[in-house]
Amino acid sequence: MSLLPYLSILRNLKTTGRTGWLNHGIPHPESIADHMYRMAMICVSACPPALDQHRCIKIALVHDVAEAIVGDITPVDGISKEEKHRLEKDAFDHIARLLPHSSATDILALWNEYEAAATPEALFVKDVDKYELLLQTLEYEKQYGGFKDLGVFISARNAISTDIVKSWADEIIHLRLQFWSALNKEIAQDGSIIGGPLH
Repeated sequence: MSLLPYLSILRNLKTTGRTGWLNHGIPHPESIADHMYRMAMICVSACPPALDQHRCIKIALVHDVAEAIVGDITPVDGISKEEKHRLEKDAFDHIARLLPHSSATDILALWNEYEAAATPEALFVKDVDKYELLLQTLEYEKQYGGFKDLGVFISARNAISTDIVKSWADEIIHLRLQFWSALNKEIAQDGSIIGGPLH
């Protein structure tokens, strides 16, 4: 069985920008693959010792694979969670048919584990997904010097459940508040106008 059809589909993950950033006017935003890669590296670098690190890495690398077919569906797209799950399940079923049975079974099991938040590993990776979003939010706001207010994404912090990722996320929130506070002081001093309020 040739891997080329499978790998050709995966290429879409490298070339598809994340929808949230596109919707907020970020030019050439991170791709879906960029997002998953940094999630995997977080799992490589900071997985709690009580968890199966290799499984966390694999879940991180697999969890958005269906987006190679269905795209990056966000909560503002008007698609219910149930419909999103169905579309992604259909995409995974299609992808699975392009793989040897054992590999297909493994990938589907990883995705189902993530979707159901069925294990501590899946819960951790779900939180890493939100943490990576928060980090990218701060990075884009800094990159654009406050002209991009991406505060809408900060609510992702509320959905994080594991203590270790909560602490990482709170560091991002603190750094973001420092960034906006310093920016507002600078504005007050020179009278310039900048987009984006202090959150």
